[in-house]
This record gives sequence, structure tokens and C-alpha cells, in this order.
Amino acid sequence: MLTNLDKEIIKVLQEDFPLCEEPYKILAEKVGIGEEEFIQRVQNLLAEKKIRKMGAVLRHRAAGFKANALCAWQVSTENLDEVAKIMSNHPAVSHCYERTTAPNWTYNLYTMIHAKSREECDSIISELSELTGVKNFQIMYSKKEWKKTGMKYFCEQEACNV
Repeated sequence: MLTNLDKEIIKVLQEDFPLCEEPYKILAEKVGIGEEEFIQRVQNLLAEKKIRKMGAVLRHRAAGFKANALCAWQVSTENLDEVAKIMSNHPAVSHCYERTTAPNWTYNLYTMIHAKSREECDSIISELSELTGVKNFQIMYSKKEWKKTGMKYFCEQEACNV
């Protein structure tokens, strides 16, 4: 079971991370405990698998990546793991995942590619095609970003963006 303090810690971990020399100290102060206790409790939450991971979210548009393409690839089942490994290791690919096909949609591997322009996206997709030998794919460019937030837990409805 999560304690009320655990829930408060999770709530502050969901906020923007303080960009300073002692970010955990700032977060600890927000929940009313010391930095060492805060860090220990976060480590316990991770060890107990009550939280899975902590990581940064790149706001790619603010960082200059203006073009985003979801590329759907038709990959043979026997080559899927090898192709997915090559694609997921490319620095421009942020997501790579398998999906079930449909009668009129035979694409089973998807990559999300971020670049500074559509031309750069096209070049990356061509490179991935050459590296893997996969020639059948569909490119779907992002037109508008509707939401850029993660799931929020233990918060008021307004603060959760629900």
C-alpha cells in the first residue's frame, strides 16, 4: 500500500523537475521531509515496483524538432526482432513498437521519428529502409500536437488535465 507521503512524493515527481544543483532537496521541501529521506523513499518505491521509472520528457518542438512522422512498416515476422532493434537504436527514433495488422492495413512495426524538417524525416526513413531492407512503409506526418503530458496520479481533477 502507498502511504499518504508516498502519494505526495509521486505527485511532486510528476511536476517539472527543478533545474538546479539540488533538485531533490527542493522536491523534498515540497513534501515536508529531508532530502536523504526523499531519495530513500524514491529508491524504495522503485525497488518495490510501485513506480517503474523516472525520466526526462523532451519537449521536441521547443528543442527545434519541428517535423514528426509516424512511419508504419510492413516487416516479415521472421525479421521483426532484428529490424526493430536496428530502427529503435537510431537516434532520431523515439518510439518503436509492434502492432497487430488488419486486412486492409498490413503494417506491423511503427516508428516515431523527430527531425528539424520533413525533408530530414524523409532522409531518416530512407536510411532506415536501406539499413533494414524494408521497402513497404507509410509515412504519417504530425499536423498538430494536441497533448504533451504524461499520466498524473493522486491529484485533483483540474490538475490532472482530465
